[in-house]
Amino acid sequence: MRGALVETLRAAALKAGATIVTGERLTATTETAGAVTADFHGGHRDSADLLVAADGIWSTVRHTLDPAAPHPRYAGLYCVSGVSADARGLGVEPGVFNMTFARNGAFIHLAAGDGTVWWSAQIADPDRPTLDGVPGAEWLRRTAALYEREATPSAVLAATTATHPTVLTHTLGPVPTWHRGRTVLVGDAAHPVGAGQGASMAVEDALALATALRDRPASGVPEALARYDAARRPRLTKLLGAAKDNREAKKAGPVARRAQAAAMRLFLPLFYERNTAWLHGHDPAAAVPAS
Repeated sequence: MRGALVETLRAAALKAGATIVTGERLTATTETAGAVTADFHGGHRDSADLLVAADGIWSTVRHTLDPAAPHPRYAGLYCVSGVSADARGLGVEPGVFNMTFARNGAFIHLAAGDGTVWWSAQIADPDRPTLDGVPGAEWLRRTAALYEREATPSAVLAATTATHPTVLTHTLGPVPTWHRGRTVLVGDAAHPVGAGQGASMAVEDALALATALRDRPASGVPEALARYDAARRPRLTKLLGAAKDNREAKKAGPVARRAQAAAMRLFLPLFYERNTAWLHGHDPAAAVPAS
């Protein structure tokens, strides 16, 4: 779960000597020749050699770098997710990622290490649903009704023991400016990709950025950020195209859904591993150009 990842990263940061401050909201940034300063809503101000903006798809820093940067928009999908009991009883095989292209959107489920099943219903709806005031039990009831004609999703949903907050899927147009001076965007602040790769791409960004800073040329931080940009942008541009295709597949109508099912029976056994090697076999540190 994402919470476990956050706990691990937080513990590592504290062990490395970081100070973690919460409850602050950035309002402005300013730069001098040797530092960048961040101002916060509560009156706090801090300066450093570098500002790394990992502030997500609704990034404030993105618009301090470029006031004309794009804004997120609803992508026509929302996600209801949860945990179900007894993977063995449901016949969910460990180590297998399962996806059903159902009538109302994709349904993903897999066996977790503790014997439960993690599931996610990515529901296609052109009208943005209201999230406020709708309890988890109601989202589960609605989701079960949408997938009642699909046997496997229905069985997994019926065994649900807990749900997570429902989230809307958003897309963002290409972000032209990822860095300026001593400020740099990473993760969803620069390139929200979706397609189940958001956290992976943020981790890759961190590795590439660390490599660029470690090996930075004499010209300093700004040049290191340019090398980070050069290393990451081609890969993210390719992944953004794949993510768009992924979203559209999950919103397919009945005819397109049947065509997808037929194509996947042929494509997955023969070509999937080879065609996705670029995604899973990548070394982000090695991709950083030499100074």
